[in-house]
Formats: sequence, structure tokens, C-alpha cells
Amino acid sequence: MWPVIIAVLVTLVLVLVVTNWRQSDHEIDQKVAHLYELADPQYERVMGVLMGPAIVPGNRVTALCNGDEIFPSMLEAIGGAQCTITFGTYIYWSGDIGRRFADALVERARAGVKVHVVLDWLGSTKMDASLLDELTRGGVEVERFHPLRWYNLGRMNNRTHRKLLVVDGRVGFTGGVGIADQWMGHAQDPDHWRDIHFRVDGPVVAQFQSAFMDNWIKTSGALLHGEKYFPRLAPTGTQRAHVFVASPAGGKTSMHLMYLLSIAAATHSMDLEASYFLPDPLMIKALVAARARGVRVRILVPDKHLDSETVRVASKREWGPLLQHGVEIYEYEPTMLHCKMLILDRHMVSVGSTNFDLRSFALNEEASLNVYDTEFAERMTQVFAEDLRQAKPYTYATWQQRSRKQRIEEVIVRPIQSQL
Repeated sequence: MWPVIIAVLVTLVLVLVVTNWRQSDHEIDQKVAHLYELADPQYERVMGVLMGPAIVPGNRVTALCNGDEIFPSMLEAIGGAQCTITFGTYIYWSGDIGRRFADALVERARAGVKVHVVLDWLGSTKMDASLLDELTRGGVEVERFHPLRWYNLGRMNNRTHRKLLVVDGRVGFTGGVGIADQWMGHAQDPDHWRDIHFRVDGPVVAQFQSAFMDNWIKTSGALLHGEKYFPRLAPTGTQRAHVFVASPAGGKTSMHLMYLLSIAAATHSMDLEASYFLPDPLMIKALVAARARGVRVRILVPDKHLDSETVRVASKREWGPLLQHGVEIYEYEPTMLHCKMLILDRHMVSVGSTNFDLRSFALNEEASLNVYDTEFAERMTQVFAEDLRQAKPYTYATWQQRSRKQRIEEVIVRPIQSQL
């Protein structure tokens, strides 16, 4: 009897692993050709018609650096809500900032504002049950994305990594910040992380709301609509933008392809801040091809404060060919660099939840804001340059001098690289 039970359990585990690790048969497997530049109208036609939602004009995008700027702006927007708040995040942990957000959301719910929150089940496991109960008792509608249930076992590897806050359907926030004390402060020491978030006013906020609703429907089965969620939005600025989303349930490869197409269109410069940098073979080819066209490629990653040792080990294995072809890699020294920002040709800026790895490109639910505005891209390039001043270059000679132990570790973690 026991051998049969053990065989059944082993079979179930294998099925679970295969179900969660399997990839679609329809993956991008050919290098994307360079056919046009980012400034060419054809690039924006591809981005807005072939790839994703339309690029809409009339927006005002404000960059917020670190918790000292990000959290007060988000809490002020929440405190001013009159009709609705929709909030989705991957990380929500207990602590001072978690308490402040909970208090702000409950206060608005008790004032009659409709408050809807989607928390990723895995990302919010460090959230005290009492804090979650306080939200629900206070009138906040909370849903957990893919909680640990038997009917979700085949989707356990699919997490919502999106970070979206929309207030009254008019003000949107997105970027890399989670709700945890590590993001407080101004990146002043290793206990306080470096990150960037955007506040957005204008017509593109409707796309923020749409991205939230995608997760809300999946978790609650309910559709939120009407003027309180999707009001008429007048122009508030001059920037053109759209919100890119990706999900294994649909449009799985869209984020991957957006990055590949954008890099293929670059002709002058590519600046990338990547908290987790694990390029797949096709992305490596895209970066090498960009260098061959004369594009200066600068990549900023965390140094010793990276919060995942496994990612650190797996990432460096792929750096050799990039460094050989002139890709510049820098390691940010002061603290954990959690930014996810791409700047191309000082024309296009992409910021959101998307990491530069296969998990974000194929497994997670992600959302990123693309802004097409030269003046704004120049400002973000200055932000990148300031971060770069606090980093050290990682050279090809350094890569060649990796220890035998490190090389063995790289081989060991390679089979799970797509899951990191």
C-alpha cells in the first residue's frame, strides 16, 4: 500500500513542477531586426498598434525617488480620494509603512470611498494577519492573488508583480516600490533601498486602471466600471505614454517583445537600471547587436547588497559575451538597487514592475509605463548618471577572474535560472 501512496505523491509533485515550469510552444526565438529608429513614427506605430494599448498624449509624469518622496505622495493621493481607490502590489509587509498605508486606506473606506486592494499571496506572506483583518473590518475589499489552494497549485508559479495605485480614476502611480520599511528613507544606508516610482496625471491613467482591473477580475470575479473608476480625463501635460502589461494568461510574451523591439530600434544609447539582471540568449543577442550598431549600452545592477544571492550567482555567468562586445556594466555600492528603468536614445523611458529576467518576461503579471518625451528622458538620464556616480565598473578582466567556486555555483543554478 505504501509504495502506491508514495508513487502517487511523487507523480503529483512531478505534475506540479512540470505544470508550473512549462513554457508555451510559441516563444520568440529569432533576433528582432533593426528596421527603424526610436524617433521614426513607425516605431510608435508598432508600439501602440501591434504591441499594446495606444500611446496617448496629454499626460504629466512626475518621477519620485526613494521612500521619502514616494510614500508621502502616494499617501497624500489616498487621503484625498473622493470616490475610488484601486491598489495592487506584490510586496506588502507589516511594519511602520504597512501600518500607515492600512490606516489611510481604512480611513477612506469608512468615509464612503470604494477601496479595492489586490495583494499577491506570496509577496504578502510577511503581512501580519491582524493587519489584513484590520483592512477587511474597515471596509476595504482585499483579494489575494493565487493563494495557496488546491485549485491554484497549477498556477503557483504565476505571481502578480504589478505595482499600481489609482485614485478616483485620475491619478496613477507605478514603479518598483513595495510596501515595506526597506523602501523608507532616501537610500541612506544598506537597510534602506534605492528605488524610483512615477506619479501620473492625465488620460493614460485609464490604462493604469485597466491593468488593475485585469488582476481584480481574476481574483474576485467582479467587474468594476462606471464613471467613478473610468472618468473622462482631460489633458494635464505634454507627455505621450502608455501602460504595457504582460500575463501568462494572455499576452505572455508582450513585455519581452516590447523590450526586444525597443532595443532593436535604439541607435545612440541604452541606459538600464536593473535590480535583477538575468538576460536570456535572445536578449544577449539584442544587446550585442545594439553595440554593433554603435549604441552605447550602460547597465547598472546591485553590488553586494543584492537581496538574492542566487540571482547574483546566476546573473554573472551571462556577462562575459556582453562585456567582450563593449557593454558597460556597473555595480551600485551604497545599498540594494531596486530600480527598474530603461532609457533609450534619450527619447523613451520605461519604468514599472518589470525586471530584466525570464520570470518577468514569461511568468509574472507585470505592468510598465512607457513615456515618449525627450525632455523627460533627459531628466531621467540625469537620475541615472547620479546613480552611476555611486557605482563601480565591472570589467571583462574581473569576469575572467571569477573563482572556481563561483563558476561551479553558476553551473549548479543554471537549471533554475528561468525561475529566479
